[in-house]
Amino acid sequence: MTELAVLSLHSSPLTQPGTGDSGGMNVYVRELAASLAQSGVGTTVYVRSWDPTLPHEVAVEPGFRVVHVPAGPAALTKEQLPETVDAFTDGVRRELALRPVDVIHANYWLSGVAGHRLKHQLDLPLVSTFHTLARVKAETGDPEPQRRIDAEAEVIGCSDVILANSVEEVAQLETLYGADPTRIEVVPPGVEHAFFSPGDRAGARHALGLGDHPVLLFVGRIQPLKGLPVAVGALAELHRPDAELVVVGGPSGADGEAELREVLALADHLGVRHQIRFVPPQPHHLLSTYYRAADVVLVPSRSESFGLVALEAAACGIPVVAAAVGGLRTLIDHGRTGFLVEQREPAAFAAAVRTLLADPVLATRMGTDAAVRAQRYTWSTAAARLRRVYADLTQRSLVDCAA
Repeated sequence: MTELAVLSLHSSPLTQPGTGDSGGMNVYVRELAASLAQSGVGTTVYVRSWDPTLPHEVAVEPGFRVVHVPAGPAALTKEQLPETVDAFTDGVRRELALRPVDVIHANYWLSGVAGHRLKHQLDLPLVSTFHTLARVKAETGDPEPQRRIDAEAEVIGCSDVILANSVEEVAQLETLYGADPTRIEVVPPGVEHAFFSPGDRAGARHALGLGDHPVLLFVGRIQPLKGLPVAVGALAELHRPDAELVVVGGPSGADGEAELREVLALADHLGVRHQIRFVPPQPHHLLSTYYRAADVVLVPSRSESFGLVALEAAACGIPVVAAAVGGLRTLIDHGRTGFLVEQREPAAFAAAVRTLLADPVLATRMGTDAAVRAQRYTWSTAAARLRRVYADLTQRSLVDCAA
């Protein structure tokens, strides 16, 4: 049986998405690890210990463990985490000396740096998933430190396999980083259809205390990257006093609190503050009730390597209006399962929402087609593909580079 070490330095599969820096990557790591374990791949996720009271090891389910690795002070901001990479790498190496593995799978650039070093120290194949890319973020107005850009380039150059969530991400890796296309595998994330599936809208609204009025939904961390001000502006552009925007998520990162203050100031300025309901981050499986209660889900992100929120909404049969960026271009079939907006302008989002609200038959058809399309995305499929990738890596020569 293949034994796998998943590196997730800054994002634990045990924390609730939408809190702090926890988001889609938490869901990705947790669901993929669980599905890999169920497929026969022994999976241990190594996470930096962020709380001294955490147990060293947590057995999540048979074949899936989380190990907390001490690396620096417990309470650190995401911006301080690069200073913990050396300690994290050394800690994981000690763990792997006790429990050897066949493959390392690193998530995000911080884990990629650790994985790169461990690859050469232990002569192990390295699989890398980046989730976001610094050069992509820079193109959309979210510049990252040069340190991260250089690190990503090094890890991409030495990874034995680079996982891309979509063909759009493949193009970004090749164009912006010169990645070798023969080492890129497209393995889209999945969705847990047992939780995220079409359901009764009236029942969902009753459970959430929502009435029979237009409901727009935004799910995600409140940070500049996710574009909540665009959703607030779209609400104002609708000129529908009966419409409500439900925002599920909390401030995230160094700019999260400032972003929330700006959103509230914008809502006051536009006169729609009373039409917005802020809901704290919810347990992941409970989000399905919010999706089912919505008429439309807004995803106005500046960039997205994939867009799990859009997939979860689609699986629940709800049309999505999203920015035409990254993996959202692949995930949404424009005009059939939702709308892609080329201009990240509130008026453009409002126009798409207005079309859906004015034509319930169209909205229902789009939701139905979205749910059918979402059926092709499952975690078991992703795990099966990765199991083959891992097995193949153990039989071939590793990429060589300057360590």
